[in-house]
Amino acid sequence: MAGKFELYTDKAGEYRFRLKAGNGETIAVSEGYSSKSSALNGIDSVRRNAADAEVVEV
Repeated sequence: MAGKFELYTDKAGEYRFRLKAGNGETIAVSEGYSSKSSALNGIDSVRRNAADAEVVEV
């Protein structure tokens, strides 16, 4: 089963998204966005950049 993004509004009225794995576990949570379109742009950015992201040990 594939993962999914969930878009929602938090208690403060900001838009946020979370990325859930196929098993339902939350694996990432976004910052708060003032508009739905900004949150959707954040999702798009994760989709574009995550596949090639470098893994850095700190």
